[in-house]
Amino acid sequence: MKCMRRTRIMWINCFIVVPNYTGFSPLFVTWKKVVNGGEPRLRGCIGTLEAHCIISGFRDYALTSALRDRRFPPIQAKELPYLQCTVSILTNYETARDYLDWEVGKHGMIIEFTDPDHNARRSATYLPEVAAHEGWTKIEAIDSLIRKAGCNSTITESLRKRIRLTRYESTLFTMHFSEYVAYVKAARGTAPTINGAKPQ
Repeated sequence: MKCMRRTRIMWINCFIVVPNYTGFSPLFVTWKKVVNGGEPRLRGCIGTLEAHCIISGFRDYALTSALRDRRFPPIQAKELPYLQCTVSILTNYETARDYLDWEVGKHGMIIEFTDPDHNARRSATYLPEVAAHEGWTKIEAIDSLIRKAGCNSTITESLRKRIRLTRYESTLFTMHFSEYVAYVKAARGTAPTINGAKPQ
């Protein structure tokens, strides 16, 4: 029960940014937007592959992923009722034998390689759920990661074989804004007041 209370606080911390948990781990915070019961769509995702204080990490990356993911405009308060937040705690880092030594749906991957056209070091990562969600094969996921790393060179088997791959696993916790509101109501007796957000 103590562990469950702590993980619940991790979800809530991304909405209210209050320190209630200690520990160190690599972590990511992912925001998705759900409109009219449709498929949740990515709204921001940023984290760190280095061990970080859990509470300050969730505080920092909740804001960073919401406001500074360059792929998206900053999240606005009026969007909060449509958002769900997932926190990922990364564990079990292992050096893979080769670029195929990982399992779709189980492992996240960090790839590191040298761009053959620019002689530049490149790296990128996907969380464990990404390849499965996209329906990718291992090779499709690796090729997508190569592009994500900023490499525009022709992707060859030789390039793939030069990749240094680190695999890892993650534990996920997800909470929708409505669940956050219900939790606050139960704990405080009143719903949270957030300027610009519709009352729940």
